[in-house]
Amino acid sequence: MTTPAYVRPFGDLRLTDRPTAGGKGASLGELTFAGAPVPPGYVVTTAAFETFLAALDPGGAIRTEIGALDAQDTAAIARAAADVRERIEAAVLPAQVTDAIRGRYRDLDGESDAPGEPAPVAVRSSATGEDAEDASFAGLQDTYLWVRGEDSLVDHVRRCWASLYSVESVSYRRRLGLPEHDLAMAVVVQRMIDPRCAGVMFTRSPLTGDRSVVALEGSWGLGSALVSGDVTPDKYVVSKVTGEISSRTVSAKLRRHRMDPCGAGVLEEDVPEYLQNVACLSDEEVHELVAIGRRIEDHYGSPQDIEWAISRNLVPGRNVFLLQSRPETVWASRGRTPAAVPRARAFEHVVSLLGGTGNGTGGGTK
Repeated sequence: MTTPAYVRPFGDLRLTDRPTAGGKGASLGELTFAGAPVPPGYVVTTAAFETFLAALDPGGAIRTEIGALDAQDTAAIARAAADVRERIEAAVLPAQVTDAIRGRYRDLDGESDAPGEPAPVAVRSSATGEDAEDASFAGLQDTYLWVRGEDSLVDHVRRCWASLYSVESVSYRRRLGLPEHDLAMAVVVQRMIDPRCAGVMFTRSPLTGDRSVVALEGSWGLGSALVSGDVTPDKYVVSKVTGEISSRTVSAKLRRHRMDPCGAGVLEEDVPEYLQNVACLSDEEVHELVAIGRRIEDHYGSPQDIEWAISRNLVPGRNVFLLQSRPETVWASRGRTPAAVPRARAFEHVVSLLGGTGNGTGGGTK
């Protein structure tokens, strides 16, 4: 009998590996394959999760109970989710799973920029079914930044598994009617970089759906400040046709997230006054990000929602990184539904959009 692969490096993964690496993990593997600048890392696969869950719940009662919950019974969902999370967070991982997680981490640790210090990593939930074109689990499971050391890593992997049973995640799955027995959790373990600034990039306008532009948002420090809403980011809109930065908004960026000087975790702090109203990206960096974003969109064949970071490392060609890419879902889902019922004549379509009856009487809004 073949031993299941409990961990797999990014270089071994493709999008087709979603069932074992989850949405984030498979995407990072595909990005690595596409030649994108991705910090190195690996995925704790769904095989590790299944082995852990089988040891914790050999009869499969957890999935059966969660799958039977009424989507409208929020109190029952909260009780069941809390009980499952408590059980997962208190459980000991099977030895073979722990050994695999620790062993691959030592490989990353050997590449640490500071010899003798544990390599800092991001530990990110990667559920199967997330980041798909017809559903988005973004924000429903946990991400932990600047995790150091083998013991802490194992603990945070377990926390990510537990977050599959957060109230928000369970409620979302029950509303969509997703089968619990087809759902599992992989976990991404990725070398942290120390970003000067970070943000998101959309290869179509998130406001209008315009595919001829790339929209960027960025702020000082880690991208978690932007995601959490702690800061108003700088915003750029760049034409794919001309390469021109057609819109630029430099915001007052008052807060930032950065590595805790104690060596683990994230610290929230005020941005120094001299930086608050300064653009976090140079024009050259904007254009470099846009060029990378367009290549990634071409690789996937659809508009993307991309997380990026600019490292404090000033070595040319090595300070721009992509942390994630997922299909853009808002405008993609709108595109599946016709904006109006087809009309026999173009004039009738125009009149209908203006509120008329389309029968030649003139109609109109009142």
